[in-house]
Amino acid sequence: MRDKTQANSAGPGDGLIRAGAIVFFVGALAALITVVPLFIGIKPFPTYMYGLSMLMGVGFLVAGAGVLRSVAAGRRQAREAAASR
Repeated sequence: MRDKTQANSAGPGDGLIRAGAIVFFVGALAALITVVPLFIGIKPFPTYMYGLSMLMGVGFLVAGAGVLRSVAAGRRQAREAAASR
């Protein structure tokens, strides 16, 4: 039996994974920007800039939720395929 989805179609959870990756990299960039002044000896950034580095964790959680959603959809699809045999 042939799968009916296209090779380039987005599955469930793919959007969350992409969004999580983007948020993670924004947080990583913010962390890098806030740490650099500590190494080169200039005045550190305000405290809220350190809060932006927490986006790394948020992005990781969003991407993890996307992975779990994708796994759940794959298991559901496998169950339906097994039931239709």
